[in-house]
Amino acid sequence: MANHRSAEKRARQAIVRRARNRSIMSTLRTAIKKVETAVQGNDKASAATALTQATSAIDRAAGKGVLHRNTAGRKVSRLTNLVNALS
Repeated sequence: MANHRSAEKRARQAIVRRARNRSIMSTLRTAIKKVETAVQGNDKASAATALTQATSAIDRAAGKGVLHRNTAGRKVSRLTNLVNALS
């Protein structure tokens, strides 16, 4: 465990950040699964609304530094291609 005050603070901050990042990633995965489920059900309308929500969640995660911006762009692109393939 940490031996100095600064290291103890770093350990506390890491715990808080880990919890926040896990929450953001969980929300992100759920949004992505909703898009994929709608696409598998051939429901164009719900897939489009789920895509909007997923894109927002992905961009939010990238803005907070949880995801790299290129990773975020790749995920949005792949989801968009899935939804566009329905039409």
